[in-house]
Amino acid sequence: MTTTHPTPAVRRKFGFWMATALVIGNIIGSAIFMLPASLAPFGWNAVSAWGITFVGALSLAWVFADLARHLPEAGGSFGFMRLGLGEGAAFIGAWGYVISVWAANASITIAGISYLTRLVPGMNTTPGALPATALAAVWLFTWVNLRGLRSTGGVQSVTTVLKLLPFIAVIGLAVWRIAASGGAALPSITESSFTLAGTTGAVGLTLFAMLGLESAAMPADAVENSSRNVPLATMVGTGLSAVVTVIATVSVALLLPFDVVSVSKAPVSDFIASAWGGSAGALVAVAAVISCFGCLNGWLFLGGQLPVAMAKSGTLPPWFGRLNAAGAPARSILLGAVVTSLLVLMAYTKLGAATYNFAALISAATNLVLYLFCVLAVVRFMRDGRVPRSAGLIVGAALAFAFVIWALYSSGKEPLIWGSVLIALGWPVYVMARKAAARASTA
Repeated sequence: MTTTHPTPAVRRKFGFWMATALVIGNIIGSAIFMLPASLAPFGWNAVSAWGITFVGALSLAWVFADLARHLPEAGGSFGFMRLGLGEGAAFIGAWGYVISVWAANASITIAGISYLTRLVPGMNTTPGALPATALAAVWLFTWVNLRGLRSTGGVQSVTTVLKLLPFIAVIGLAVWRIAASGGAALPSITESSFTLAGTTGAVGLTLFAMLGLESAAMPADAVENSSRNVPLATMVGTGLSAVVTVIATVSVALLLPFDVVSVSKAPVSDFIASAWGGSAGALVAVAAVISCFGCLNGWLFLGGQLPVAMAKSGTLPPWFGRLNAAGAPARSILLGAVVTSLLVLMAYTKLGAATYNFAALISAATNLVLYLFCVLAVVRFMRDGRVPRSAGLIVGAALAFAFVIWALYSSGKEPLIWGSVLIALGWPVYVMARKAAARASTA
């Protein structure tokens, strides 16, 4: 009797619009809905932190776009680091990014569940309901990703459109309130409103809101005409996301009373409800849940794609790169879902905003390693001629480097320690993969 095995399907590729939706969908996810509560204690310092993050994020996007334009054959961020800094550094940066994705998925899920409690209040009083529902969401979208690119991309396109709708209302309401009050609705500005310590403390959180700007460059092999579509999707997606996120989060953080926004589990919903009633707030909560879970879908996709590139290069065992019949990296996706589930359970041991911030800051700290290494790689490429020097790229790389160093400092000791430990845990896997590759080459 002959046993047949399913032939992996031909992988469909993302076009410009779907790649842009991936960038916007991964940036505008949980942070834009939860960040007002986290930023409220910083007051006007949140505005200066956003100014720094806005410039830093666009500078990083410019670096990724230029790398994708001139080195499309590199295969995305992992390839940029490998070509520029060597396989060891590429592994550290890429493994840090994988950890960042897993931690981000935990914070995104927590945010989605937080808004879901506005629609189902009984969840707050039912023991175990919050973590159980969070785990159910993680595994639902894990199943979606296991069905392949077509399923993942379809969910991403729909949720990206839906998630932008509430922020048209938020921005419109904010403009009306400020104009109607002649600016009196905003907190007063004093000499202590802007401080270096306050701004620095807020940068780590605002950075997390912009994670995902590199999304189109991560699965470059899955994007059609990557030399054109990846840089274009990166800049368009990052620019649009930054404008919407900055205005929306600052408006809610400054215009809602501090004693309300600082303890709110659904600050954007509360902002809309304060003007248009509970029904409008509930609609925003629905959009927030859709947004967060759409973002979870996109990040689960990225968390599965990068280990495939690492396995192909021999920096991870081949186990990570195996595809299922739908062309999805099933083992990497499942491993990521398991780790995300553990981080979700760990986060729910904390209370209030600390639940969300715990996972968010770990994600930001570990992601910064990849950003730093890609900036260093583009500097080397400019020196050896693989990427043409230009005034714009030189300035962009310099600003991106300064921003990454500042953001690392602002992340805080605990997230940096957790991030370092989690990245270090991957090094033995890398050593084993390299030894296995060496044995295979001499066999």
